[in-house]
Amino acid sequence: MAKKLAEYEAKRDFKQTPEPGAKLPRKEPKAPRFVVQEHHARRLHWDFRLERDSVLVSWAVPKGVPADPKKNHLAVHVEDHPLDYIGFAGDIPTGNYGAGHVAIWDHGTYETEKWSDREVMVILHGKRLQGRYVLFRTNGENWMIHRMDPPQDPERKPMPERIEPMMAKLVTKPPAPDDAWGFEFKWDGIRAEAYVEGGTVRLVSRSGEIITARYPEVHAMGRALGSKEVVLDGEIVALDDKGRPSFEEIQQRMGLTSETEIRRKMKEVPVTYMLFDLMWQDGHPLLKETYVARRKALEGLKLKGASWQTPPYEKGGGPTMLEASHKAGLEGIMGKKLDSPYEPGRRSGAWVKVKNRNRQEFVIGGWLDGEGKRSGHPGALLVGYYDKDKLVYAGKVGTGFTDAMLDKLQSGMKPIAQAKSPFDVGTPPKAAHFVKPKLVGEVEFVEWTKSGQLRAPAFKGLRTDKSPREIVREGG
Repeated sequence: MAKKLAEYEAKRDFKQTPEPGAKLPRKEPKAPRFVVQEHHARRLHWDFRLERDSVLVSWAVPKGVPADPKKNHLAVHVEDHPLDYIGFAGDIPTGNYGAGHVAIWDHGTYETEKWSDREVMVILHGKRLQGRYVLFRTNGENWMIHRMDPPQDPERKPMPERIEPMMAKLVTKPPAPDDAWGFEFKWDGIRAEAYVEGGTVRLVSRSGEIITARYPEVHAMGRALGSKEVVLDGEIVALDDKGRPSFEEIQQRMGLTSETEIRRKMKEVPVTYMLFDLMWQDGHPLLKETYVARRKALEGLKLKGASWQTPPYEKGGGPTMLEASHKAGLEGIMGKKLDSPYEPGRRSGAWVKVKNRNRQEFVIGGWLDGEGKRSGHPGALLVGYYDKDKLVYAGKVGTGFTDAMLDKLQSGMKPIAQAKSPFDVGTPPKAAHFVKPKLVGEVEFVEWTKSGQLRAPAFKGLRTDKSPREIVREGG
């Protein structure tokens, strides 16, 4: 046994760590035991340990023990551990090997069906894990772990690759009466869904783009969720110097691809993920559940961290909440019917939004040359929206630009310039230069005129998270 545990003891200073040292094996062992420990080390993982020949034969499983027989998970073979480790839970101090919190995720006994240097097949009898599993060697210290039996939960389904986000209709005031509605603040940021599995977060924008790498501060939310498997809906926001969500601030984090630039901007413009819905949990879709039930399940996850929050909602009281949002300088409020399901990709009216300012995205279709200080740069943008398959001209936007934004617009429009107008409906100015309808910008304006043009529009920034084809006219 001493030889088997030599590597374990060599890595540890038992004067500093509370982990058990090597001891004599228990006498006359009964059914062999197993334990799975959730280990919040430098990287979250699960330690899978089987009692055999007076030690715990061990594997580190980065994504946890799979519940779905259609998925194999990596299992890295590590040094044998002493039998007393089977009950270890606590904190390994910083500076020691494996520093971090250890919790017992599951434990029980097992039966051996096969045991060789390349394959270990067992039947687990635990509180969480029950059934036949096999570990098989692939190369070196790397193994895979596979569930051989059907899922313990016969109704369990694999997590979907994508759930289209549900959309809201723009209205001018909160619904009345409003006792059947729940109200949330509207966050001025980037809509994002989080797919979390095995402690790993995958962020997806409204247009379906993978944006995980752009927001490293949100990744640690996976550690907080541990082995939970969820699909979350929310908004990534950046706060201004008054603590309010600011689209101008979040623009600085959109579209970045360089890891160095992302890390630099992360320090200058930190983000927070505001969570407001839960569509999937531990192998079960929640899409048909009511808004109230989904919110209750979301709050049960207790997601409150340095870079993620679960803001509350209010039942009724829409006008009061709208007034509060206006005083706080927020964009507005969302109203959601308490009994409504989650309708992927739909704008059914079960969700509505009330804005304190008229603001929406538009497709950029061209520009007019600038004059004076703006000579050589765009002086105004030509914008529009889609009505079915036709791009409708909505007017020109000539204010709200910074010098940096003008440079960015010029470099972005130059490669997509074209001679023909992209607008199918409406008449842009004769002196216009045109581009392919590939860029989306956000515009704030006073109102729509009777002729369907924007009144007093101001440019707020580019929206790299939105697809041009999904831009439609909101409101009247």
